[in-house]
Amino acid sequence: MQTIDLEAKGLRALNEQLHAQTADTNQTAWEIVNARGSHAIAVGLDAPIEVTVKGSTGYYCGGMNKQATINVHGSAGPGVGENMMSGTIVVDGDASQYAGATGHGGLLVIKGNASSRCGISMKGIDIVVHGNIGHMSAFMAQSGNLVVLGDAGDALGDSCYEARLFVRGKVKSLGADCEEKEMRPEHIEILKDLLERAGADAKPEEFTRYGSARNLYNFDVDNASAY
Repeated sequence: MQTIDLEAKGLRALNEQLHAQTADTNQTAWEIVNARGSHAIAVGLDAPIEVTVKGSTGYYCGGMNKQATINVHGSAGPGVGENMMSGTIVVDGDASQYAGATGHGGLLVIKGNASSRCGISMKGIDIVVHGNIGHMSAFMAQSGNLVVLGDAGDALGDSCYEARLFVRGKVKSLGADCEEKEMRPEHIEILKDLLERAGADAKPEEFTRYGSARNLYNFDVDNASAY
């Protein structure tokens, strides 16, 4: 275990050291102490390492992550896991707005609640939120899976494409061109796998699936007000 005191070492030196790790590194376990809400911790990683952050983080923690596993023992600020490509990020606490935004792959797990715009423009990432999510979540979500064990705020899935949205609780309102969808056997299997990987105590049958009604894929003057 490599332990780094962020207050003493500084953010730039920390990220440079993590970026220096390669696929064949034998320094696979890292611990960051005195995070104190610092921004941009462990961004741009590209190695099969495990990074544990002791404390809460600021914005863009784990952004652009590839391969790495990042555990945040606290809450995360805006943009946690933004544009991540692969790997896993687990936040023990809550996450601020646009968690997992534009994510292309990997798994983002939030053990608490997520704020507004969770999964905005997601492009293949899997996001599992154990609590609630805020308004405009999955706005323009293109692909991937958003799983919510709690409730969802206003305008869920507004203008979404082919992402799958699974919500166990109540949805305050659906966004433009988002509708309730049939839960088929293949969706049960996808959801079961995600719940297990995220350590979520829930049954797939308890969820409702939402997705695109596909009415806005091509311009139609009759739908002009919805664009």
